[in-house]
Amino acid sequence: MEAQDKKVALRAITYGLYVMTSRHGDLVGGGGVNWLTQASFEPPLVAAAVRADSGLCATITAGGTFAVNVLAEDQVEIAKAFFGSTELDGERINGRSFTPGEETGAPILDEVPCWFECRVTDVVERGDHTVFVAEVVGAGVRDAEQAPLSLRSTGMSYGG
Repeated sequence: MEAQDKKVALRAITYGLYVMTSRHGDLVGGGGVNWLTQASFEPPLVAAAVRADSGLCATITAGGTFAVNVLAEDQVEIAKAFFGSTELDGERINGRSFTPGEETGAPILDEVPCWFECRVTDVVERGDHTVFVAEVVGAGVRDAEQAPLSLRSTGMSYGG
C-alpha cells in the first residue's frame, strides 16, 4: 500500500467537527473531535474516537459520560479553542460559556445550535485513539436551521 494513497483515501471519509466535553468531579475535559458517528437507532448509540493520551479521554474514562456540542458551519473558531489543553475558569471552558448538562454534568457550550449527552456502554482501547460507544441520554436544540460544521469546509484535515 502506498502511504500517500492511504492518506488520501482515508481523508475522503466525510466528517463533522464537534466539541466533546466531559466532567467527573474536579476533572473536566474538552476537545475538538471529528471521528464520530451514529451507531444504532434503538437504543440510540454513537461511537466516538478520542485521542488516548488526552485529558478528555481520561475524564471520559473516569466518569463514563460525555457531551457532544454540534457546531454551526460558521463556528470553526470555537472548535479551534478546543485543539489544546482544557482550561476551566468559573462558568467558562476554554474561554467559552457553558451550562452543565442535565444528564451528565458535561459542559454544554452556550453558543452551539444543538448538543447531545451520552453514557458510555463500551470501550475499545487500541491504537492511539480510544473508541467510546455510548447511549444518547439527553439532547437539546437551540437552532435547527443551522448547518453543522464539516471538517472539509474548514480546510483542515485529520486522518490518514
